[in-house]
Order: sequence, then C-alpha cells, then structure tokens
Amino acid sequence: MHILITGGTGLIGRRLCAALLARGEQVTVLSRRPHLVAEICGAAVRTMRSLDEWMPSMHFDAIINLAGEPIIDARWTTKRRQILLDSRVGLTEKLVEKIQQAQVKPRVLLSGSAIGFYGTDETQNFTEEAGAGHDFSADLCMQWELAAQAAQTFGVRVVLLRTGLVLDETGGVLKKMLLPFQLGLGSQLGNGRQWMSWIHSQDYLRAVLHLLDDASAQGAFNLTAPNAVTNAEFTKVLAKTLHRPALFVAPAFVLRLAMGERSDLLLGGQRVLPQSLLNQQFQFEFADLVPALADLLKASK
Repeated sequence: MHILITGGTGLIGRRLCAALLARGEQVTVLSRRPHLVAEICGAAVRTMRSLDEWMPSMHFDAIINLAGEPIIDARWTTKRRQILLDSRVGLTEKLVEKIQQAQVKPRVLLSGSAIGFYGTDETQNFTEEAGAGHDFSADLCMQWELAAQAAQTFGVRVVLLRTGLVLDETGGVLKKMLLPFQLGLGSQLGNGRQWMSWIHSQDYLRAVLHLLDDASAQGAFNLTAPNAVTNAEFTKVLAKTLHRPALFVAPAFVLRLAMGERSDLLLGGQRVLPQSLLNQQFQFEFADLVPALADLLKASK
C-alpha cells in the first residue's frame, strides 16, 4: 500500500512510519519540515510539503491523519484556540477536499481524535457509544471527527482514533514526568481521583495497524488500555517502578492559576473503555499499568 501520513514526524508518527516500512509499505509524510523527514522517519519515506502537491492523478491507498498542534503546551487564548482548530479541523477538511478531487480515492482514512471528546467525569465509564462532552476539548474533537466523517460521502472507510494518554519512554507525557519522579519529586495532581486512560505505545501501533487492515472497522475506536487508573494510582505505580518516593501533591488551585483552562486536562479525566477494539477480539499486550511501565522503563530501574 501507499500510505499518506500527516503528523508523521511526531512521537507516534515516527514509530508508525517505522512499523509500516518494516511491513514493506510505501510511505509519504506531509510535513512543514521536509528536510527532517528522512532523519526522523527514515530515508525510504517520501515527503510532501503541502497538500497542494497532491494532484488528482496521485493515488494513496490509505491516509493516516495524526497532525495537530499540542493542546497543552500553551494557554488557550483566542489565537491559540484558532491554531488548535486550524491544525486539526482545517487540515482534515483540506484532506477531504483532496480526497474528493482524487481520480482514485483512498480506501480508508484513519483520522486522529482524542478521549477528550467525552469531556471529564469521575464516575462514568465511557465507551464509543457515549456522547460528546461540553468543554473546549470535547468541541474540538467533535469538529475534528465531523470533518473526517465527510470522506464517507466519497466511499472512503473512516476510522476515528479516540486516543488516550500514549505512554512511551522517548516522548510524550511519560517522558515529561520522568525527571521529577527520578529525582524523588513526583507528585499527585490535585485530589488524585481523576481517571487516566492510558495505552502503551506498542499497543497503540498494533491497534492502528489492525484498524488499517480490517476492512470491517469503521467509526470511532477508543485507543486506550482496558484498565484505566486514577492519577493517585498512576503516581504510586510510576514511583514504585522507578524505586523513588512520591510524597508530594500539586494543589489544584496552583495548577489552575498557572495553566488556566488547560488545567482541566490534568485535573479532570475520563474512564474510557476500548469496547470496540475488544469486540473485535483485539488482544492488548499491556492491559495493566504495572507491566506496561515496567516494560517502558527497563533502563530506568
């Protein structure tokens, strides 16, 4: 297959490129930094600087749409909200426009989303049947998904990747947490009751490849491990895995003062179940947090 990936130079994108190349697939990455693609994704990966380069005569068998500016890295000003919308919804709309113009349509579009779709709740279990929440993150995800679903009009199978916290030792949330925990400064966030719906990066990649290959898969899929944990439990397990104490608590009011509305991503949470993957008999290698962190942090022990 010839597969177009947006967001291919990110943490997940680069791992996905490697996995696809290992399978013998042909990969093209859309990137504003084309000079870095070969170094990050591999010399065999082709580069597209802009979707304007996608001519109607070009054919991609599949599109994996992972692009999007980081949601937690900057305060949600009006300008930042627009950047977040443009990088997700705007790009996806442009992808669908290019699909419409293509002489031969791709068979499948796997398009990013997030479990933020559901909003935050400490008591409810969210499967793919649950509706959208009402905060900014939920609205962003809902618009992102609606933009992708428009491709169904042109006979394209659409899969929505509602992604949880992807745990990987080389980047993302886990890497950001490592240094303070290794120094014995790890801390619980607020009351610690908020749910953290996580997934090991290898299970994430396996799930994406499964959804790419399974012609019957369509609609929303929660990409989370079956067993979410609270922030308090995550803190305890990570500290124990690193053989360090975690005695501190980051007060909720301090996080809210420092981060504004973004703090909801840390202090709120949702217990998400990957029901659609389980219904397809997908087997998680890391269903529980203890073995997942043990595997990821072997070198840190």
